[in-house]
Amino acid sequence: MRDYVTVCRGCCCGTVKKHPDYDHEEQVRRLTALAAASGDRLRVRTADCLDACEHSNVVVVKPRGHKPVWLGFVLQDATMDDLERWLTEGGPMPAALELNRIEPPAQRA
Repeated sequence: MRDYVTVCRGCCCGTVKKHPDYDHEEQVRRLTALAAASGDRLRVRTADCLDACEHSNVVVVKPRGHKPVWLGFVLQDATMDDLERWLTEGGPMPAALELNRIEPPAQRA
């Protein structure tokens, strides 16, 4: 089984128009490099839009054997560092990432 990471790159996430001070390409590069070093344990993919634009940049982590974890506002190197550490080490999600946790669009009323 694998862990999956989906990075939103639609109209709001991944655009310099909404977040001009963040290197969106570097974010995907960091995750892709992590996947390459994982021995096929991690897969990274991009999505055109995950319908959570108000929380951009959105990253969804689907750890093997667990429900997906939706993270919003992934716009800082420290957040990416926590995300990389979680994906590398496994185990529970770091407490710092709880601040970025959002409800999936399908679960919002």
